[in-house]
Amino acid sequence: MAHLRIALAQVNSTVGDLDGNADTVVEWARRAAEAGAHLVAFPEMMLTGYPVEDLALRASFVEASQRALAGLARRLADEGLGDLPVVTGYLDRRTGGPVRAGQPAGAPLNAAAWLHGGEVLVRSAKHHLPNYGVFDEYRIFVQGDRLPVVRVNGVDVATVICEDLWQDGGPVSAAGEAGAGLLLAVNASPYERDKDDVRLDLCARRAREAGCALAYVNMVGGQDELVFDGDSVVVDPDGTPLARAPQFVEHLLVTDLALPAAPATVPDDAAIDRHVLSAAPLPDRPAEPPTLAEPLDDLAEIYAALVLGTRDYVRKNGFRSVVLGLSGGIDSALVATIASDAIGPENVHVVLLPSRHSSEGSVVDAEDLVKRQGVNARTIPIADMVEAFERQLDLHGLAAENLQARVRANIWMALSNEHGHLVLTGGNKSELATGYSTLYGDSAGGFAPIKDVFKLTVWELARWRNAQAGADLPFLHPFPHEPIPEVIIVKEPSAELRPGQRDRDTLPEYTVLDPVLADYVERDMGRDALVAAGHDAALVERTIRLVDLAEYKRRQYPPGPKITPKNFGRDRRLPITNRWREPSTRS
Repeated sequence: MAHLRIALAQVNSTVGDLDGNADTVVEWARRAAEAGAHLVAFPEMMLTGYPVEDLALRASFVEASQRALAGLARRLADEGLGDLPVVTGYLDRRTGGPVRAGQPAGAPLNAAAWLHGGEVLVRSAKHHLPNYGVFDEYRIFVQGDRLPVVRVNGVDVATVICEDLWQDGGPVSAAGEAGAGLLLAVNASPYERDKDDVRLDLCARRAREAGCALAYVNMVGGQDELVFDGDSVVVDPDGTPLARAPQFVEHLLVTDLALPAAPATVPDDAAIDRHVLSAAPLPDRPAEPPTLAEPLDDLAEIYAALVLGTRDYVRKNGFRSVVLGLSGGIDSALVATIASDAIGPENVHVVLLPSRHSSEGSVVDAEDLVKRQGVNARTIPIADMVEAFERQLDLHGLAAENLQARVRANIWMALSNEHGHLVLTGGNKSELATGYSTLYGDSAGGFAPIKDVFKLTVWELARWRNAQAGADLPFLHPFPHEPIPEVIIVKEPSAELRPGQRDRDTLPEYTVLDPVLADYVERDMGRDALVAAGHDAALVERTIRLVDLAEYKRRQYPPGPKITPKNFGRDRRLPITNRWREPSTRS
């Protein structure tokens, strides 16, 4: 057996920040060297950030990535790290070969490189390009067709990229046939609920398929609607976890592995790129105790994803503070709390905007939350502003109700322009699905932290967050007491745009609505399938009608962190102009 100490650098990169991302590689490579690692690996597309989307089609960006990679290799050597093999993702392009109709312009590659001795030793590219869910890589990349196998301290290490693990066959099978002692997978795999267990099972299955240990390094951080949760892992050839990184934080996972030494003779395969860095195995040395972080429970990981997604959207887009309307309701209370956890309550500005229909309790409850969290607060009554509009416009019913919401949105946007705050929007997934929001009113803003959170989960998260008061979790602000007043959690939800208004006047009860929405929106079940699944037929038809009619509103909604298998955004793309309707019993 040969000894290999590997380091998986679970780090946060920023799309387009090639210099900053290179700095991160150097910093964490130095940490790996100080930890005695023989090899350090970084996530997929580390140098460019991920996903780069149509930047991949821009020749200037591809060339900048190539230059950054060569410069990084030289810099690592200049800073005394040239003897440490560094594996990192970057954007490359295929040279030569036929140009085919329908091929992405410039033939860009989702690539990985081995850097050593000041040089780019090995270049390879992703074989399987995902074309489902949030991914459209087949549109912007061309496929790789070679598997790199690099001998490090007498161990043959094969490298694959993310989707290559998810698809049967291909480079994973080739790694096994090539006799690799370690399969290294570099990834930018976005978070969604319950995905951590699916990934772990996948890694175990692929390790058994390749017949070798598997090291899986994943990106961490937020990028627009996507959140990367890290959760890097090392498993043995039987699929047993040997080491696991914590979720939603940057971390260097250092693991000592006893691996089979590479054979003296290896199969000759034109699709395998073999390189030798160090042929002789190293003598055994004391092993460091492995890190086996416990995964977060369901609500904790959802909340951590919302906090990280919000923090990175604010930070990476150059904002230092946020502003939101605080109504005294559960949605704005949860958004304010997420913001406080993400960027600190001192950087959160809330505006209380009571109207003639606001209950005294809502104002008092909002003021209580302000005191509990220490956020910056301002009260601006809007009754006179609304009346000024009403004197000029003859509005009735829904138009009059929505006027109040639009006046509020004008105030948020004015304060955003004046002070440079990012406006946070408070709508949840149940409201987005059913169109229960005011266009250019409560739907206005720059980022929507709970956009992908159903209403029932909003309540669950609020109770979970209150239960963590005083808990030592890295993604929580250390509030010594419950940050959300209990009265806000238990009160019946209302938009308070007319006297005595309640959500249930317009929508079905959330306890029956949300399960139908999950099946219709996330699982694409039609009317008959929904009824067959046990949902009430009248409720199904009413819900479908609400969802289908609100597509135009969702297209104009700000981005927000994805936490479910199918969010409103990159995941779900339906035409606005659309006369198809699910057949009903009345048709």
